[in-house]
Amino acid sequence: MLTTILLARHGESDWNRAGRWQGHADRPLTDLGREQARALAARLAEIDLDAIYSSDLERARNTAELVAATKGLAVTAVPELREVDVGSWSGLTRAEAEQRFPDEFARWLAGREGWTDGETYEQLGDRIVRALRRIGDDHPAGRVLVVAHGGSIRAVHAAALGVDVHTYRRIQRVEPNATLSAVCVEEGRLTELCRAEDLDEFLVRDQERRRAAATRPPSPAG
Repeated sequence: MLTTILLARHGESDWNRAGRWQGHADRPLTDLGREQARALAARLAEIDLDAIYSSDLERARNTAELVAATKGLAVTAVPELREVDVGSWSGLTRAEAEQRFPDEFARWLAGREGWTDGETYEQLGDRIVRALRRIGDDHPAGRVLVVAHGGSIRAVHAAALGVDVHTYRRIQRVEPNATLSAVCVEEGRLTELCRAEDLDEFLVRDQERRRAAATRPPSPAG
């Protein structure tokens, strides 16, 4: 059976606005971030959901709670849905990271990890894919919302497309705040091939765009 997972990045946080890496830092939503979350709730108003999950970090959890309040659902917080752990880069801007760690920053631009004390992109992908498989098992033939983070959502789409996460970083930038996308879980496997009748026209076009992007040569990572 096919489980549809709607993925939403959290609303804008204070460190999003400041252009700082967050990783596992527990940063709050800005006023704009809360507005984005309410707009996400309006976007989902006509879509039936069986459950809502989120990362346990405040920016994702609060975004999910604003949606859940309109659906009469509780939010289940799942630590495995967190953003990649960027170690000592947490709180830095790009300019600060490049100044302090020039060689590591160049490696990050090339698609690898820059930090040496955090989490690899493979570790990120492994944990979030395991989490989504469990969610799919718990909601066979259902439709659920998962509110997570830019890096973790990008890792999900890489897995669903069968693309190496480092390569996909150079194909697809992170989702804008509070943007909605979709993957499906079928027999424990993530796929971008969801049933069109389970998605609206915008999500169908988004899946088509991702499949097309996965065939293009990669560019510098971001």
